Amino acid sequence: MSLLEIRGLNQSYGGSRTLWDVDLDVAAGTRLCLMGRNGMGKTTLLKCIMGLIPVESGAMAFDGADLLARSPESRARLGIGYVPQGREIFPQLTVEENLRIGLGSRRGGRRGGIPDRVFELFPVLRQMLQRRGGDLSGGQQQQLAIGRALVLEPRLLILDEPTEGIQPNIVHEIGDIIVRLNREAEVTVLLVEQKLPFARRVASEFHILDKGRSVAGGPIDALSDDDIRRHLTV
Repeated sequence: MSLLEIRGLNQSYGGSRTLWDVDLDVAAGTRLCLMGRNGMGKTTLLKCIMGLIPVESGAMAFDGADLLARSPESRARLGIGYVPQGREIFPQLTVEENLRIGLGSRRGGRRGGIPDRVFELFPVLRQMLQRRGGDLSGGQQQQLAIGRALVLEPRLLILDEPTEGIQPNIVHEIGDIIVRLNREAEVTVLLVEQKLPFARRVASEFHILDKGRSVAGGPIDALSDDDIRRHLTV
């Protein structure tokens, strides 16, 4: 069953079309990697899902609920967590303050503090609760950004280039955490990732965008050398 279903999605910046009749299904319980060269529309699609940029036409539903009429805040309350490219933490706020920002948008309006799972997955965040976000390393900031999304207790976690600018040991750890969240907490994952080894290790499914169009998809084991040559290799 599709948790996230997109049909015929079109989006434009000014007079330039960025997405062309995109269809995408993210089945509940999967880890789908959205792939493609730079500038092919991957981040644009994620921003459309989150309501951060307007959609020209098409349909988009999350667990049967129409997303297009909803604000970004209400999409978060449905259970969609988003980790943007570049992390976008608040550098002048402490780690604790960054994490608490998400509490107001928790799924279903639930009350309570920062979930224990955040600190189980990222112990360094507990150790650095009173440190400013801007003082953390790149890898620690990425862990903070993911932790902030997990505060929402999401059903769908969306990550845009989670390995970008991160040291290799943290990259491996983030991959393990993504798989663990999926298997243990039943969090469905949609991620954008260009590093093929990471995608193959973490994802269960793939979907390729090329010049704003859906061109290939399926189980990650079915990602062929031809797909890579035609749509992913620079």
